[in-house]
Amino acid sequence: MNAKQEQRKAGTAKAHRVVVLGAGYAGMAAAVQLAARDKGRGAVEVTVVNAQERFTERMRLPMTATGQQLSELSITQLLDGTGARFVRGWVTAVDPAAKTVRIDDDRVLEYDTLVYGLGAVADTAAVPGAEDHAYTLSSPQEAELLAERLERLARRETGTVVVAGSGLVGIESAAEIAERYPHLTVLLLGRQEPGATMHPKAKAYLRAALDRLGVQVRAGVEVVKVLPGSVDLADGENLAADAVLWAGGMRVSPLAAAAGLDVDDHGRIVVDATLRSVSHPDVYAVGDAAAITQGYGVMHGTCQGGMPTGVHAALGIDRALRGKEPNPFRFGYYHTPVSLGRGDAVVQFTRPDDRPRRIVLTGGLAVRYKETVTASPWPTYGRMKKMPASGAFWPHGGRYSRTDRGRSAT
Repeated sequence: MNAKQEQRKAGTAKAHRVVVLGAGYAGMAAAVQLAARDKGRGAVEVTVVNAQERFTERMRLPMTATGQQLSELSITQLLDGTGARFVRGWVTAVDPAAKTVRIDDDRVLEYDTLVYGLGAVADTAAVPGAEDHAYTLSSPQEAELLAERLERLARRETGTVVVAGSGLVGIESAAEIAERYPHLTVLLLGRQEPGATMHPKAKAYLRAALDRLGVQVRAGVEVVKVLPGSVDLADGENLAADAVLWAGGMRVSPLAAAAGLDVDDHGRIVVDATLRSVSHPDVYAVGDAAAITQGYGVMHGTCQGGMPTGVHAALGIDRALRGKEPNPFRFGYYHTPVSLGRGDAVVQFTRPDDRPRRIVLTGGLAVRYKETVTASPWPTYGRMKKMPASGAFWPHGGRYSRTDRGRSAT
């Protein structure tokens, strides 16, 4: 029994202060899991900081961008009964030496352990003009701005929408726009073919669906400048555009680097096998904010991987408070579901290292599968409030995720 455990037994210990920055998929998983595990013990004081009280369903933002109404999910309502408190505000600075976080430049929170989950946003700084002239899906508010623009174009009954980026966000957004506004011209531009990493069967189905929706695909091109009414391509071509959606990459907040935490070339916090910062062990990094190395390489940001990182961070903090060493984190990918409008989808099942399997779902069955996945985070948080252990199950990746740093699963 360590000193804190002895103090707690004697009733003299102060609660361990855990501040969770960001209430995205990973941050919420960490907060709910930790608060639920501590319920009734009083060992932990959990504070969640987020810029808005509404939970953002990032996987549904292409729907928001086309004017479709979504449910209002309240962070405070979800946290009700857990003992965790919610602080609304923008994180403007982190001081790991003083163990403080500054909110809106006028409030300061102290912590004993920090869970850093400030996720990624569209990288509009990568190309001149994108910041000023392109729309993004970085938040519901920004998606709603695009929805307003599309409605204005719809009233004109003509217009060209350029979606810059042929990854999953670009594909789903182009499909939603083309389906909802069939009279608009939708151009999907990217360096790679849509579905380039998928099995040929899934890739062919995806491309056929885009063709059916009228999406014009231009692969092997790169947008190098966004102008008020057009985009410039690397080969010198200029394409007219009444609206540009930037889906050409993501960037993380510069706060971690500014705080002196060790970060990689993309600004993500470099973590050890247990998801603790290699430079500041009292800081855990989760979701898109973390550079997490598995046997197959560094994880890329997805909901399927983000929520397990949040849960694992909570488990690690809980173990440490009980005088035990946190376990190594391991994760293996298992699918890539892609919406193709409201009535179609394709689901590519993958190996743990994210390489495609031959197994593919399409059509109505894929739509139901994708909707189940998209809708799952919120009820998962609700179950964790009642049964914390229910959140601690995910594919660990077997031999694919093993590294020299750790070979045991959570």
